Amino acid sequence: MQPTLVAVAHGSRDPRAPHTALALLERVRELRPRLDVRLGHIELNEPLLGSVLGELRGAAVLVPLLLGRGYHVKRDLPAAAAGAAHLRVRIAAPLGPHPLLVEALYERLVEAGWSAGTAVVLAAAGSRDPDSAADTRRTAALLAERLGGVPVVPAYASAAAPSAPEAVRALAAHGHHRIAVASYFAAPGRFAAQSAAAAPALAAAPLGDHPALARLLLHRYDEALARPARPVRPELVSA
Repeated sequence: MQPTLVAVAHGSRDPRAPHTALALLERVRELRPRLDVRLGHIELNEPLLGSVLGELRGAAVLVPLLLGRGYHVKRDLPAAAAGAAHLRVRIAAPLGPHPLLVEALYERLVEAGWSAGTAVVLAAAGSRDPDSAADTRRTAALLAERLGGVPVVPAYASAAAPSAPEAVRALAAHGHHRIAVASYFAAPGRFAAQSAAAAPALAAAPLGDHPALARLLLHRYDEALARPARPVRPELVSA
């Protein structure tokens, strides 16, 4: 039996968020029909990750529906794995940065009406963890390359600067009159809406159930299985 793929979402008070995650996992099942695929949430939505792991037997791979390294990846997921002593658990890398993620961002921008020469604010959730910020900056650089070299400025809805409105103003001050906001969020929610509201012209939709994300989930799953197994334990880091 293949280890179960457990996609781990943060959870949201926006009712669209869990439906979006479930739609994404349907795409994953279409790509690999024999694989057992489950959804667990860190907080706010059912089923919670601990409950999902409690129902499983054998082995599982936790694939975070999170876009960079931060508190949840470094602390919450290892803690959940350590609490499931009856399972053999591996933890996959977060989704970003990765070219498949950049392709999804690019296509969401094009769907929203992005055109060549339009500068972009890459709006992310934000974290105090420097690794998370580094991952977002790397994604911004990859997206800038994919868009033909236009400026792509990272911005954050919380815990880090600049905010999306500040990033828009900075680009405008440098003479960029066409500015779009790319939604670096896996699903709709308060932060995504807050960031989109800063767009002077157009804002892309969250990544959602884009087909590239389904392929990326399976890629992270396969990566985790290819690595030698090792004990998982929470890192003592700050968010």
